[in-house]
Amino acid sequence: MQKRAHPSFGVMELFRQEPEGLSVTTYPKDQIFYAQGDAANSVFYINKGKVKVTVVSKLGKEGIVAIRGPDEFCGEGALTGTPLRLATATTMSTCEIVGMEKESLVRFLHQNSDFADYFLAHLLTRTARVEADLGDQLFNSSEMRLARALLLLANFGNDVGQEPIPVKVNQETLAALIGTTRSRVNFFMNKFRKLGFIDYDGTVEVQKTLLNFVLNERPHIER
Repeated sequence: MQKRAHPSFGVMELFRQEPEGLSVTTYPKDQIFYAQGDAANSVFYINKGKVKVTVVSKLGKEGIVAIRGPDEFCGEGALTGTPLRLATATTMSTCEIVGMEKESLVRFLHQNSDFADYFLAHLLTRTARVEADLGDQLFNSSEMRLARALLLLANFGNDVGQEPIPVKVNQETLAALIGTTRSRVNFFMNKFRKLGFIDYDGTVEVQKTLLNFVLNERPHIER
């Protein structure tokens, strides 16, 4: 699991001190706040809640490419000069999200070295996670991909002193996230529950034993 740098940096405090070009919005569950094909002119910071990022192919097939949670950014592609959004971001719960005009984010990066370090750490962590996800899809079984997804969703591996959080996500979303069928997800969820890796009754509570299971299945991690 990747660790996040600068855990004590107060992002929201900075935003409240310099609100120009920023907007704080509370979105209900299942709300799209930017869509594939929209103009890419802003970046978003998730203060509360969870968001899924999806893409739709030319043939109309939708896939979940990421799930973002508190203290994460999304829509960073706006900084690369890409004119249009390449994905859609939809809330999975009630969310408090800060929208930042591209020019405002660039100003923060130039004027506040702590924020620049914080944002760079976010980008590096994101890159490492993308590489890990690619390896996951190429080399691991759907069972191991599900275990890893649950650990990430439950906030295992953070270094900010937070306890693992309950996961509110349906099996269809998990299936789309790891690239398998709902029936396979249901089979493995029942297996994990019987083994004591999770408590599952609508909301999933992930136990540390699931992390031990993943590490034991990947002995190279411990070397």
